[in-house]
Amino acid sequence: MENITVEQLKARMDAGEKLNIVDVREPHENAEFNIGGILLPLGHIQTMQIDEIEDLKDQEIIFYCRSGNRSGQACLFLDAMGFKKTKNLAGGMLAWQEKFGTGIKP
Repeated sequence: MENITVEQLKARMDAGEKLNIVDVREPHENAEFNIGGILLPLGHIQTMQIDEIEDLKDQEIIFYCRSGNRSGQACLFLDAMGFKKTKNLAGGMLAWQEKFGTGIKP
């Protein structure tokens, strides 16, 4: 697992780079504020069949949550399952809101 800063991620998003972004928060948190990507709560990641995302095993996946804790747990869990390009958004949505103020409202 590596960390990625909110500045690094936003620059890549603004450049139009195709990214695999996963929000590991709960649906109500995602509905309030998010930066896109797919919603896959941490509890689901820990209980899902790994073949559900097997096609991403060799690709970079950027995980985010509110503060970086749950997304860090998701990275560590998937690293142990053989995913080697996981990235944790350092500071999560708190850091994103502090730096940029806005996200994507569903």
